[in-house]
Amino acid sequence: MPLRTMIGVAVLCLTVAAGFAHQASAATDPSVKSAPVAPAVPAMRLSLDEAVALFLRQNLDLLMAKYGIESAKGQQITARLFPNPTASLGTLSAYTQGRNLGNSGQLFAQVQQLFELAGKRGYRIESAGYGTQSVEAAFEDAVRQLTFAVKDSYNRVQLAQRRLALAEENRDRFSRILDVNTIRFKKGYIAEVDLIRIRLQFIDFQSQVIQSLQEGETARADLRQLLRVSPATQLELTSEFDYKRIDPDISRLRTAALDARPDVRSKRFTMSQREADLKLAKAYRIPDVTVGGGYAVQGSKGPDNSGQVALNLGVPLPLFNRNQGGIMQAEVAVQSAEADLNKTLNQVENEVDVAYKNLLQSRRLVEAFLGGVLDDARSTFTIVERAYERGGATILDLLDAARTSRTIQQNYFEALFNYQRNVIQLESAVGQEISL
Repeated sequence: MPLRTMIGVAVLCLTVAAGFAHQASAATDPSVKSAPVAPAVPAMRLSLDEAVALFLRQNLDLLMAKYGIESAKGQQITARLFPNPTASLGTLSAYTQGRNLGNSGQLFAQVQQLFELAGKRGYRIESAGYGTQSVEAAFEDAVRQLTFAVKDSYNRVQLAQRRLALAEENRDRFSRILDVNTIRFKKGYIAEVDLIRIRLQFIDFQSQVIQSLQEGETARADLRQLLRVSPATQLELTSEFDYKRIDPDISRLRTAALDARPDVRSKRFTMSQREADLKLAKAYRIPDVTVGGGYAVQGSKGPDNSGQVALNLGVPLPLFNRNQGGIMQAEVAVQSAEADLNKTLNQVENEVDVAYKNLLQSRRLVEAFLGGVLDDARSTFTIVERAYERGGATILDLLDAARTSRTIQQNYFEALFNYQRNVIQLESAVGQEISL
């Protein structure tokens, strides 16, 4: 045996022996502590519906938006309240002919109450009610938009998983091809340039695995952030990333969107609120009435009546201010709310139409892949690989078949993702789920 080989074997034996000795000493010596065991990573299994439900429970943005609802309800309570009465206390005295505050002064107390006329309180209550409904509908619209973000992020994670599975399959397949052809090269059956081409293709598939892992981690981080779960939580998505044909009725969807979409309802409530504000502004042309009553007590040297009862009625005279400016502002607010509503209706109609057309196009593309293109790409790669092993195909044919198969499958995953994204985009545009 050559000297270099003998030395290598000796070093290997000493290393193994030292390892066993260290393990034995660690087992018998209590002072030797074992390495700490890493805690198990918590796993969370979530379907798409469970992810949306968790998001609705935990998302901070929605909780912040909900505070606006409570504020609007407070305004609604304030609108129902009556004006507080006013209490006053005063004195009156003469300081002639020996009179002073003690013997001739007058002490009087009075209470006044403002009574609103022309239905002002009712209009104020009506306006506040519409304001609360508008805020609640705006909250529902925030839920609609953020729910789309959750579903889209969920599907992105699934897309990354399918890409990763495909990249790992191609890498493992070319790893076996590389091993076989390395042996064939050593025996002189193939040229070195063919081995290099196979090695480069293997490295390309390995880089795709790494890229898919990075995309998956980014997508999971986005989903965890929306769901407000810890970065240490391992998400396991249980919903299937498969094709389910949907053939919606566009006429019914348009009607549903214009009737029930939350942002449309919010704009309608806002317009009704502005109309109630206009009625309130016109009601302020009618002055309110103040009714008061009081009692006065006099000293010993005062007039003959030691006690007096007073009643009074106060009405502003609307000679100059008849709330002309407030009425004009309220009319402009109604016109602005109406224009905003019409703009939103037009926007909703276009969103539904675009989402529906995109759904049809993406559905057509997915069904084209499922019509046999996927199977043809996979089977072609297998056929060329077997032919190459028998010498009936060149290395260029093999590489071309591998790249074509990978491209077709990746394009199918993209088409499937876009189709599912268009489905949830149409649901978001309509404001309700679309049944199969």
